[in-house]
Order: sequence, then structure tokens, then C-alpha cells
Amino acid sequence: MHEYDIALKSALRRLSGSVIRQLAGCRVVRWQNVELAAVKNPRADMLGEIEGGGLLHIELQSTNDAKMAGRMLEYAAAIYLQFGQIPRQMVLYVGSRKLRMKGELAGPQWTFQCRMVDIRQLDGDQLIAGGQVEDNVVAVLTSLRDERMAIRRILQRIAQCAPHERALAFEELLLLAGLRSLAPIVEEEVKQVPILDDIMDHPTIGPRIRRGMEQGLKQGREEGREEGREEGERRIVLRMIAQKFGEVPPAVRKRVEALPPSGLDEIAMRLLNASSLNELLKTG
Repeated sequence: MHEYDIALKSALRRLSGSVIRQLAGCRVVRWQNVELAAVKNPRADMLGEIEGGGLLHIELQSTNDAKMAGRMLEYAAAIYLQFGQIPRQMVLYVGSRKLRMKGELAGPQWTFQCRMVDIRQLDGDQLIAGGQVEDNVVAVLTSLRDERMAIRRILQRIAQCAPHERALAFEELLLLAGLRSLAPIVEEEVKQVPILDDIMDHPTIGPRIRRGMEQGLKQGREEGREEGREEGERRIVLRMIAQKFGEVPPAVRKRVEALPPSGLDEIAMRLLNASSLNELLKTG
């Protein structure tokens, strides 16, 4: 997970300004590298200075976290205390499953909101068509019409880079491809680009890249298992509802599909005593 974070943050920090503007609606002129006080995880993933003034805070997330909005509120408070500014905030979701996290919290006298953005909202083919290798590499996480052809074009672009840039971009691609279970395609396609075979054979760079590939595959498997468990729980809860109340209405199914794991557990417990769907789904 640590190496995956490093690869993704490294690529994102080098993205062209147009891509960050698509994601966040602003242009970052410099990324900060600071630790925040009084936060459980004191280092924000990405904190940048916005052109014209202000701060942009981006957190990377590969799984759906029901408490993500609370974590972002904690970060916002810490950034304000340290810099005297309330940042723009965005959670950039890079997971393989559907984004289900809510970006809003509400209390008796206050509300808090942060943007939840699925990286698949970016046009991957447009990123690949651009000349920036960093844009090309990040495109592997977006929606692609033809994954194999996209990876082939990314590898061709990497092959045109200077040797040290080529090694870094290739390593990042392998790691990020693991999040989309695309590492096997990368391995197959790289054989068609001889100049990249030299990287894999390099006595120093090659072993590091292979470790990166293993880490990416491991991350993809772990994420798949986690999301698979959640989907399994969701199917079981829906089956239990159908057994007790008959066919599940589309509106009820939609609500259950949007629940985080903690919400699924609560619904499962309520099923024991609920006498109607309204009672089962009541809030508060």
C-alpha cells in the first residue's frame, strides 16, 4: 500500500495543469510537503497552493470508507490551524468498485462538505493523446475504451523518454496497473517494446520494478477481496429482505446498495424485529 501511494502521488503531482483543473477546478502552482498537527494520520496526501491564492487538499482513496467525510473535516481543521486558511478539499477515489462515499456531514448548527471524485470521470483516451507521460500513466486508472491498446500507447510513450524518466514512469505504470488488474497486460505488451526490456534487465532498476509489480498485484488482490466481501454482504442482506418481505422494490434495493458496511450490519440486525420495510429502513 505504501509503494502504491508513493507511485500515485508522484504521478499526480507531475500532472499537467489542465488535468488538475478538470479534477479540482483550479490550478496548483506548488505542492506542499508538511505534517499536520493533531490528526491521526498527520500527513495529508496532497496539499497544494492554488494559483491566485488558497489551498487545495486532495486525499487518495482506493476503498469506500464510511467515515471519509469525518476524516476530511479533521484534515480541514488541522490545515486551518496550521495555515490560517480553509482549503478546498477533494477525495480522489481510485478504487475498482463504484464510488459510494458521501461527502457531507450535518450537525444541529453546521454542515460540512467535500468533493468526492471518481478518477474514472477523466477521459483516459484524451490523457493518452496528450504529450505528457505523467498524464499517460495516470490514464490507466480512468475509463478506457480499449485497455490493451491504451497500455500499448502508454508504453510507446514511455519508451520515448530519457532513461531515468523512462524507469520512473514504467515503475509507476506497473504499480497503478495493479489497481485495475491490468498488470498481466502490461507484462505482455512490454515484450513488444525492446527498449523497455532493457529496463527490466537492469541490475538495479529491474528488481525494484519487479517489486513494484508484485506490490501492485497484491494491492489489486487485497482491494478485490475487500470489495468482494462487501458485495457479498450486500447480496446476503438483499436476499434476507426478500425472504421476509417479498420482492425487493427498486427504491429499497438502491438504498441498500448505497449503504457502507456499517449500514449493512445495522440493517441485518433490524431484520430480526422489523415488521415492515419502512421500519427496517427508518433513520435516526
